[in-house]
Amino acid sequence: MTSPSRPPQSGYDQQLLAAARTRFANERTLLTYVRTSLALTGFGLALLQLAPRRTHVLGLGALGMAALLLLVGYLRFRYHARQIEECRR
Repeated sequence: MTSPSRPPQSGYDQQLLAAARTRFANERTLLTYVRTSLALTGFGLALLQLAPRRTHVLGLGALGMAALLLLVGYLRFRYHARQIEECRR
């Protein structure tokens, strides 16, 4: 007589692990926004230092885009963090 097969019991709750993976993915996405914003900031500052008269508008545009990108990344992170917390309840 064979006993019915049961899933292996581990000390971890699968729902908690899935929630942790989702939170970590959200944090990685925020870090990607930060990394891209820093790259744009460096590019904008380099343009302003290299040839301030000819590339002034482009350099300021890159700095503005960097700030906007950082803001969008942060707002997106907060939005998804709230959604993740609501799903846990």
